[in-house]
Amino acid sequence: MAQNDGLRSLSLSGHVGFDTLPDQLVNKSIKQGFCFNILCVGETGSGKSTLINSLFNTSFDDSMSTHFHPNVRLKAQRYELHESNVRLQLTVVSTVGFGDQLNKEDSYRPIVDYIDAQFEAYLQEELKIKRSLFNYHDTRIHVCLYIISPTGHSLKTLDLLTMKSLDSKVNIIPIIGKADSIAKTELQQFKRKLITELVSYGVQIYQFPTDDEAVSQVNTIMNGHLPFAVVGSTEEVKIGNKMVKARQYPWGIVQVENENHCDFMKLREMLICTNMEDLIEQTHTCHYELYRRCRLQEMGFTDSDPEKPGSLQKAYEAKRHKFNLELQGKEEEMKRKFLEKVREKDAVLKEAEQRIEAKFEHLMLMHRVEKQKLEKKRTALEDEIALFNMKKANAELLQTQPMVSTPVSLKRDRDCKR
Repeated sequence: MAQNDGLRSLSLSGHVGFDTLPDQLVNKSIKQGFCFNILCVGETGSGKSTLINSLFNTSFDDSMSTHFHPNVRLKAQRYELHESNVRLQLTVVSTVGFGDQLNKEDSYRPIVDYIDAQFEAYLQEELKIKRSLFNYHDTRIHVCLYIISPTGHSLKTLDLLTMKSLDSKVNIIPIIGKADSIAKTELQQFKRKLITELVSYGVQIYQFPTDDEAVSQVNTIMNGHLPFAVVGSTEEVKIGNKMVKARQYPWGIVQVENENHCDFMKLREMLICTNMEDLIEQTHTCHYELYRRCRLQEMGFTDSDPEKPGSLQKAYEAKRHKFNLELQGKEEEMKRKFLEKVREKDAVLKEAEQRIEAKFEHLMLMHRVEKQKLEKKRTALEDEIALFNMKKANAELLQTQPMVSTPVSLKRDRDCKR
C-alpha cells in the first residue's frame, strides 16, 4: 500500500473491467460523431475553395466570387463527411469580398463579429436552466486558415491588422497560397520574413503542441515549417502509371501531394490527422474561456471569495438591482425631458394665442373703422338722394306752371283787339 497526494494505490486480485473505459469512450464518440469548423480567410481569388476541396479530397459546391462586393461578408456551409465508420460534421466558413474594397479599414470587423456571435450562442446555451449541450451543434470556429498572397515582399497592413484582431479568438494557421507562383529560394526568404513580422507585431499564431511525447518530435519539426506554402488543385494528371492531383504548366507539373513541390501534405497531416482534437480543445479551453470570462464580468458575475461565500443567485440579484436603478434613472431623465418639451410647447402655444388675439383685435379695429366709413358714405348718399328728390320736385313744379297761365294771356289778347 502506497500513498501519493492523498491517493492510495491498491493491487487487484482479479480482473474488474474498467480497462474498457477507453473503448467505451471511443464507441460513444463514434456514435455521436465529430464536429469541426474551419474559417478560411483570404482575398478573392487566393484559392480558398480549391484548398478546402484538396484537403478533404472531395468537391464542395461553392460558387465563384467576384471582386465587386461592397462589403465583407461570411458564407457558412455545412457538410457531413464519412470515412470508414467515422462521421464528421464539417462547417466551412469563407470570406466573400475580403480585401476588395477601397477602404479596408474595417474589413476585419465582420469576421470578428461572426466569431463572437458563435461564442455568444454557445454561452447562452450554457446559461440555460435546461441545457442540451450534448445535442447542441457547436458552431465555434476551431481553426482559421489565413491565406497570404505570395507577393514575396512582406505582409500587407490588412493581413497584420486582421490576424492581430483574431489571434485571441481563434487558432490561426498562416498559409502562403498559390506557392507555385514564387521561386523556392524566394519562398524560403518570404517565410522567414513573414515569421519575423508576425513576431515583431505580436501576432500569436497556432503552435502545434509539443507536450505529448507521441507527437512532440514531428510537431516541433512542423512548427519550423510555418507558414505552410501550399498548392491546391482538383484536377488529376497522369504521371507514370497513376493519376495524381497536380497543376500542369508549359514548363512542368506541380504535384499537390508531393512534399518536394509544396507543403500541402504537411498541412493536411498537421491539421486533420494529428492535431484536430487539440484545435477543438484549444478553442474551448483558451479562446472560448477568455470570451466567457469577459462576458460574465460584463454581466456582473465574479468568482466568490472563500471567506465570503456567494452564489449565482446573489450575483444575479445584484445585477438586477443595478439594472433597475439604471432603468429608474433613465425613466426619470425621460420624464424630465418630456416635461421640458411640454413646457416648451405650452410657451409656444401661449405665444401663438397672444399673436392670434392681437391679430383678432387688429382686425376688429379695422372692421370698426371700415364700418364707420361705410356709415358716413351711407349718410352722404342719403343726403344726396334727399337733395335729388327735392330738385326733382321743384323741376316738376316748374314744368306744371306754364300750362296753367296760357288761357288767361289769350283772353287778354282778344280784349286788346276789340
